[in-house]
Amino acid sequence: MKTLEASGAGKGPAVGAKAPAGGPRTVNPVTSHTRKHTTRKWLEIAVFVTPALALFLTFVVYPVIAAARYSMYKWNGVKQFSEAEFIGFENYARALFGGTNPDTKDAFTTAYSEPFWTALSHNFAIIGLSMAIQLPLALLVALALNRKFKGRTFVRVVIFAPYVLSEVIAGVMWLIILDPNGIATQMTRAIGLTPPAGGWFEDLSWGFWTVFFVITWKYIGLAIILFLAGLSGVPEDLQEAAAIDGANWWQIQWRINIPLIGPTIRIWAFLSIIGSIQLFDMVWVLNRGGTTDQYSTIASYMMQIGFFRSDWGYGSAIAVIMFIISFIIALAYMAAVLRRDNANRMQKAR
Repeated sequence: MKTLEASGAGKGPAVGAKAPAGGPRTVNPVTSHTRKHTTRKWLEIAVFVTPALALFLTFVVYPVIAAARYSMYKWNGVKQFSEAEFIGFENYARALFGGTNPDTKDAFTTAYSEPFWTALSHNFAIIGLSMAIQLPLALLVALALNRKFKGRTFVRVVIFAPYVLSEVIAGVMWLIILDPNGIATQMTRAIGLTPPAGGWFEDLSWGFWTVFFVITWKYIGLAIILFLAGLSGVPEDLQEAAAIDGANWWQIQWRINIPLIGPTIRIWAFLSIIGSIQLFDMVWVLNRGGTTDQYSTIASYMMQIGFFRSDWGYGSAIAVIMFIISFIIALAYMAAVLRRDNANRMQKAR
């Protein structure tokens, strides 16, 4: 034992072994390649995002802020804005309930509030009619065109063509067709019917429905194409299996195709609602909403009273109200309807 203790055997490292070097281990720094990759990534993001952000700030954010500012003033757009009279929320009060001055309330209700609510009611009527008429009609046409038949591509092009036309061209074309002496009037008389006495657009009973017909003809092609795109993603195996089980064509559409394109239908409904609130160009081409405002919209009313009557402060207030309505409806629709579709997409992505 003494010999072993003297030699140091069994007590750690052997005699003469080198001890490990002292001090902490060195850590490799981030390589220059990683830094260059990160810098390049942020540069690419800046290059692609900056132009879009600049356009958004210039043509969306700034006009909204400027309109909110102008809406607080009584300004005719001719004199310098520095000379405009600050009136606070009076322009909004005129639009909503005729103003706050008891002496002018009745006159302002007739001149401002009633035309505003009439125009806004037309917007919501178009929304309701779009959901009740355009949606089922576009869905039926899309289901029919989803079947294979000769000339299907040509029919799809013809249906989508009106949507590609500019609103001015389409509006002028229908003004010519529906002129009191136009082809539509002559054909109506030829089959023994009586056309509207004041013209298709100016008649108090027919004016709004005529404009809605033109709007449907112009924009229904987008709905049909969207629904066809959604139907193209439905697996044919499901339809074949249902047919083998004895389901007829309509049962296949109602039980399989329509539920599977539900997200596409809801997206179109969202676009249709926002588009109906902001509807302007087609209505403006068709005689600026009518001589008695029988088919005016909030956008055409804003243009008429703000630009042509030189009341830019009140017109700006109408623009802000239209923006608020669109924003609230968009948020409510996304929270109540589109949230479920987004949640399903997130679950599938995981």
